[in-house]
Amino acid sequence: MARIVMKFGGTSMAGIERIRNVAARVKREVDAGNQVAVVVSAMAGETDRLVGFCREASSLYDAKEYDVVVSAGEQITSGLLAIALQAAGCKARSWLGWQLPINTSDAHGSARIGEIDTAALDASLADGVVAVIPGFQGVADGQRVTTLGRGGSDTSAVAMAAAMKADRCDIYTDVDGVYTTDPRIVPRARKLGKVTYEEMLELASVGAKVLQTRSVGLAMKENVRVRVLSSFEDGDTNDGHRGTLIVGEEEIDDMERQLITGIAHDKNEAKITLTQVSDRPGSVAAIFAPLADGGINVDMIVQNVAHSTGSTDVTFTVPAADLARSLDILDKAKDAIGYATIVHDTRVAKVSVVGVGMRSHAGVASTMFTTLGERGINIQAIATSEIKVSVLIEEDYTELAVRVLHTAYGLDAEDAA
Repeated sequence: MARIVMKFGGTSMAGIERIRNVAARVKREVDAGNQVAVVVSAMAGETDRLVGFCREASSLYDAKEYDVVVSAGEQITSGLLAIALQAAGCKARSWLGWQLPINTSDAHGSARIGEIDTAALDASLADGVVAVIPGFQGVADGQRVTTLGRGGSDTSAVAMAAAMKADRCDIYTDVDGVYTTDPRIVPRARKLGKVTYEEMLELASVGAKVLQTRSVGLAMKENVRVRVLSSFEDGDTNDGHRGTLIVGEEEIDDMERQLITGIAHDKNEAKITLTQVSDRPGSVAAIFAPLADGGINVDMIVQNVAHSTGSTDVTFTVPAADLARSLDILDKAKDAIGYATIVHDTRVAKVSVVGVGMRSHAGVASTMFTTLGERGINIQAIATSEIKVSVLIEEDYTELAVRVLHTAYGLDAEDAA
């Protein structure tokens, strides 16, 4: 007998027929003798609808009441799935975040999970009852409903798997696994059988939309084996298993390792350049400290060689959604920073190559720069980590860059059409 957490996203729960399909998948696991907890998202588009109601009611809405409203979508689908499971002959019940409870911080709209009390849940699972749990939500101080931020149901599922000491956490989505890149851009992209936590964390952070970044980080911290697979088909990966397993590096043998695991892209970037910043100690801190205080996540940073006048230009990127707020913060801090002008550009994209093989192989960055240069693609900024190289390029070249890099690193599938 295995203990499994199954998570289903919004497209999987979009309507009663799809909920019945989910119930059938859950029943197969139950019939196989497994203990099952299911974490569900709201129906596709429902959270956006509820957010719209909040904004329509008041542009300065109370964050606590916002969480009450937007968490309702997952409450509805958890109840509906429990009903569908009962109709299919399974014992099932729903557990809301406050009933377990799933304890979180009080940062409404972006709460972080603290601990989960699974005592009552364990007893229910032992009695053969399927637990259906709304994702994306918890409770602060035992009183107020909280939500975890967009995509938070993935984090809910991994956190539940860790708390329950589950054997595996299956994330069902509208894709059938993790690919070497977006197959809509590169039809010859390959589905991967296994990916390390570190690689998936990097891929998620630089634009891959398969899993929420926080959920991958939590899985790595708690050593939760995660499997990504489709709600709509039962295909196989190259290693004979459905979907893609996200596991520790020790679970991937040398035969399965490759230099580059995948290529991701992100068009939700904005570039900001401050010109003629005073070239003195503390000037860079004066730029990024107020941005940090404002909760702005800065990614790539480039400081040019100082001008003969004793000044320099500083370029960096922020999420496109935070551009207006970033410009406002920098404008208010202009006297403290001491710059001449601000130049910004949203017509940029970040392209990244990721792979644990970089640790032991030289030339990865060189291949990237040479390949892009041969196609006339100019690199505006560079950021690296131990297993990642990212470049900022003009947005119009994004798909070309992804395609040529995918080929350059030998990732094209041999049997693809």
